[in-house]
Amino acid sequence: MRILLSNDDGIEAQGIEALVRALHTNHEVIVSAPMYQQSGMAHALTVGTPMEVKHNSRLEETYGITAIAVDGTPTDSVKIYLEAIAGDNKPDLVISGINHGANLATDILYSGTVGAAMEGFLHDISAFALSVDIDSSLTYDEVAEIFAADLSKFSCQKGKPFFYNVNFPKQLKDGKAQYVFGRQGKRDYINAFNREEKGGHVFYTISGEIYDTDKGNATDLFAIESGYISITPLITDLTDYVELDEWLEK
Repeated sequence: MRILLSNDDGIEAQGIEALVRALHTNHEVIVSAPMYQQSGMAHALTVGTPMEVKHNSRLEETYGITAIAVDGTPTDSVKIYLEAIAGDNKPDLVISGINHGANLATDILYSGTVGAAMEGFLHDISAFALSVDIDSSLTYDEVAEIFAADLSKFSCQKGKPFFYNVNFPKQLKDGKAQYVFGRQGKRDYINAFNREEKGGHVFYTISGEIYDTDKGNATDLFAIESGYISITPLITDLTDYVELDEWLEK
């Protein structure tokens, strides 16, 4: 396959290079990723500001691939490649990751990893957002090798593009890669802001402790806590059809 890799941790991140190592011998790999760390950018798009685009010679020379760094968001990096660089040579698949830290439950709404994958999906290309728990015993290379070996299980879907959010746990149950499909849970944070005053100015820093309000046994949160690799199929249609139907019935 022709695979476009992106992320939100930046083109020099260990996670994306692990994917390059695992995939480039059996697939045509292209990297188009942000120059710098862009976590929490969701599906943000840079409008009206010129963005520098340059080749990453280290990745290109080491692995014999095309690798492009974009001075913009994760979404920018995918969109620029697909619309301004690729021409007729569109990829068969977009993979965003491997993110340093899980992207679970409602956190996916803020995730730049998910945002980059979403941009591929909006171009009718199947896409994965791939993340691993920040305290995982698995290395990036181990995650990449497991994912690459199992890629064919998910890449031959019937008839239409898919958009999957994939999360690896802290430890694999029974030491085996077992995949569980489930819905998005719900997550919030306690004491999410720290307030400081410096030189007469007020600053707030986001932090806080995780507070999960929905991690039932059908959720991504439950799957990860149980040692499974969680897969949640996502869509981009935000329509509330239940509410819509209620109004249409009036």
